[in-house]
Amino acid sequence: MNKIDPIIAVRDVSASAQWYQCVFGCRRTHGGDDFAVLEDENGEILICLHKWGENGHPSLVDQHLTAGNGLLLYYKTDHLETIRENIEKMDYPVDQELHLNPNAEKKEFSFRDPDGYYWTVTEYHTYGG
Repeated sequence: MNKIDPIIAVRDVSASAQWYQCVFGCRRTHGGDDFAVLEDENGEILICLHKWGENGHPSLVDQHLTAGNGLLLYYKTDHLETIRENIEKMDYPVDQELHLNPNAEKKEFSFRDPDGYYWTVTEYHTYGG
């Protein structure tokens, strides 16, 4: 089995964890002030949050660089409408409103999280050949 658990650096682990829980309906299952693991309803890791500068990881030390440069967090879900409603209830800005992606032929929308990471949330799909 192979799996990637994405870890992003954030300013405030607890505040970011709470924000993600409100948006994605995930739960925090591990961590303290410096690290958090957020899981979906199936116990799969959605994302891990790591406090900037802790533990000396080379790509997580300089919070003055643009967060997420070269990174797109592309989230495929069966809960697209719920996540969009959560963002709307929070009166949180989106970069691209809900639209049909002409390449994937799936609905999606995009936003930046409180730490500046760019997310595209799309209807769940598999990649065709």
